[in-house]
Amino acid sequence: MELRQLNTFNTVATTLNFSRAAEALNYVPSNVTMQIKALEEELDVRLFDRLGKQLVLTTAGKRFLTHVQEVLNKVDEARSVVHDNEILSGTLTISANEVVCAYRLPDIFKLFRSRHPGVRLIFRSVPNQQLKQTLFEGTSDVTFILDEPIQSTGLAVEPLIEETFHFFVAPDHPLANQTALQLDDFHGEVFLINEKGCPYRTMFDRTFKKRDIDRISSLEFQSAEAIKQCAISGIGIAFLPKIVTAVEVERGELVALPWRFQNLDVYTHMAWHKDKWLSPIILSFIEAAREVLPLTEDNMSK
Repeated sequence: MELRQLNTFNTVATTLNFSRAAEALNYVPSNVTMQIKALEEELDVRLFDRLGKQLVLTTAGKRFLTHVQEVLNKVDEARSVVHDNEILSGTLTISANEVVCAYRLPDIFKLFRSRHPGVRLIFRSVPNQQLKQTLFEGTSDVTFILDEPIQSTGLAVEPLIEETFHFFVAPDHPLANQTALQLDDFHGEVFLINEKGCPYRTMFDRTFKKRDIDRISSLEFQSAEAIKQCAISGIGIAFLPKIVTAVEVERGELVALPWRFQNLDVYTHMAWHKDKWLSPIILSFIEAAREVLPLTEDNMSK
């Protein structure tokens, strides 16, 4: 069993795609396939199942991954001691949902890459409700979670920036010119919202449950971008973070409705496993995120 095989296995387990893993490792795909096959033969277990076009870890693969990542972390730790003053290199896996990826992470990635061009960044788009699990499974080094304040005994969680939510409509929507809204004004309207399980869908449901609306008309989506585009088309009222619609509001394609949400306290959080060794690479990335998204009074309304 070779270290390069363990690194290849970890990369495949992270990307769940042989071609992307080969690209990340600068190997040809056949090389990656041969290494995984050799590893499976040595262990006498199947590490991956191929379900149609989908690659998934087997139960044995998941158990093996935990130990492989511990080994690779120890190797990174040993290297950092030996090469403490040299240029950082290695691989860093970051996970977030589509909103945070599109509107919060690019500036962090840009700053980090300018400082450490030798570090290979792998990004995984993960639904918000599954992000914590990637840290417990070891498939992410750092995650960014858009949610209300998070309490966790196993994770280190740091709020970075407060996120504001609004209802958004097209300029020609009947409610667009209202200066104040009452609960009855929403009767008969169609809301464009995320599917159940998403934290901000939970916030939406809680907001209206407190106001004794048991039944509302809604369309459910997996994508915030789809919600935004449907609102621009005049299909209904979108419930979204302000960062998603800033450009469209400035262009006049969307209007924020004057509706105040009670007790809606939402942040983009940065999180990592409490027991994970924070390598110089991870520490540098965490510091870059703090610089780009400092939690100050100045950005509380962003």
